[in-house]
Amino acid sequence: MRPTARLLTGCALAVAAGLVCAPAYAGDSDGLEVFPSSAVPGGQVTVNTAACGDGGTAQGDASAVGADSFTLAPSTHEGDAIGQFRVPPSAQPGTYEIAATCAEGGRRVTGDLVVTLTSQRQQVLPRGSVKTGVGGALGPDPVQTAAGVAALAVAAAGGTWLLHRRARGDGI
Repeated sequence: MRPTARLLTGCALAVAAGLVCAPAYAGDSDGLEVFPSSAVPGGQVTVNTAACGDGGTAQGDASAVGADSFTLAPSTHEGDAIGQFRVPPSAQPGTYEIAATCAEGGRRVTGDLVVTLTSQRQQVLPRGSVKTGVGGALGPDPVQTAAGVAALAVAAAGGTWLLHRRARGDGI
């Protein structure tokens, strides 16, 4: 009964955490979304917001990172206003606030851009073999591989001979 109580307690805590976190996440939907959220100097960044309403435009401000202002124009994607700017090659690593002000109503929304020196989107391909300590079927030494195959062949032949001899009734 004790494992069942733990399971039910864990489920109840997970549900409670979801109810507490859901309103905080839902409230951020009208902010300024920055894609990618992490960029290198010289990289292109796209921002969008739904805060200006359907067909709304906004004026973007990326001066914190050293870029010029940019325009967010209406897009077909869920009524968002979307715009782009380039991170200056001279930008230093750090977190910068990007802002946009809606043309109608003057609502100001912000989002964060992290500037790094290396792109986190670069794919790193593995090199070499896995060092597990047990070895592999085709290790670097062909002599050891041949010796292992020969030992298996001798064991298989010996086992077959013993089973055949036993089936004939010769003993063992």
